[in-house]
Amino acid sequence: MEQNYAYPLDPSWSVAEIETVMAFLNTVEAAYEGGVAAAKVQATYQAFKRVVPAKSEEKRLGRDFAQASGYQLYEVVQAALANPQGQVALTARG
Repeated sequence: MEQNYAYPLDPSWSVAEIETVMAFLNTVEAAYEGGVAAAKVQATYQAFKRVVPAKSEEKRLGRDFAQASGYQLYEVVQAALANPQGQVALTARG
């Protein structure tokens, strides 16, 4: 998806936390834009969960990101868990 959109970031996060969340969102984008190693998805997701530990906040960020980009956090993480040694390459819907 070659378009500009805003990332759902919390202004209360530190610069390091924003970088961590951005790394995960960039990994999600990579999964839809050609593919990414499942291990990278898992590593960036684990770091993301240290910044956003609450499931409700993760879901809200996921909805906001999907609305802006068309990319689903949940689908990427599930694909990485289903094939942890492989590649995650998905197609955006909508």
